[in-house]
Amino acid sequence: MKRFLKWLLISLAVLFVLAIVGLVILYQSRDAIMGRLVARTIREQTGMEAEIGSFHFGLREPVVSIKDFKLRNPAGFGDTPFLVIPEVLVEYDPVALQQKKIHLIRVRFNLGELDIVKNAAGKTNLLEFGLALPNKESKEKKDSGLAEIKKRTGQDFEGVDELTVSIGTARFIDLKNPQNNREQKIGIENWKLKNVKTLYDLGALALLLSLRSDGFFKDVFGASVLDGWK
Repeated sequence: MKRFLKWLLISLAVLFVLAIVGLVILYQSRDAIMGRLVARTIREQTGMEAEIGSFHFGLREPVVSIKDFKLRNPAGFGDTPFLVIPEVLVEYDPVALQQKKIHLIRVRFNLGELDIVKNAAGKTNLLEFGLALPNKESKEKKDSGLAEIKKRTGQDFEGVDELTVSIGTARFIDLKNPQNNREQKIGIENWKLKNVKTLYDLGALALLLSLRSDGFFKDVFGASVLDGWK
């Protein structure tokens, strides 16, 4: 689960930096073209089709907004989406960006739906996409995801001043044994965290997710949401 949160954070940073670069090239017709460019880049990097309802990059205000984002599972994992994200809103520090640093003033992230799918061969989509849970020997705080963000974006990550997270529903779908299917309402709405600089600063969110999920992730993966923060 720690790797899942890490993946979301890294993906957000990649989308953000891609928007910055694209703004310079696609100034005149930025929103529609940038939305297609982001979707194409995600497809090339993950093999999954992305749908974006709307993409907006503010010219007069340092804001990036993505609405109605869907990331679909690849062939072999059914027809359900992998992620449904009604909204991502990012307010960034333009001065820091000029210095090759990512300093996010405000982030609002709404994960509406997460579908964890086990295919007919017994493989799970999260694990197949390199999102395996960390083992206890690899949880050193110095390896908190920052190096990977720098590798993927070329930018140093300085942190998020205010992060607001909403999480809706998680589903487990077993294509071979549908009797194992399970749906869990998480119901986290507008949970705020201040001064998020590393993944370990998400510990309070992990605790809340563990309480709200009623053992869902432990049943699916054999590991608690809190594994990796202990």
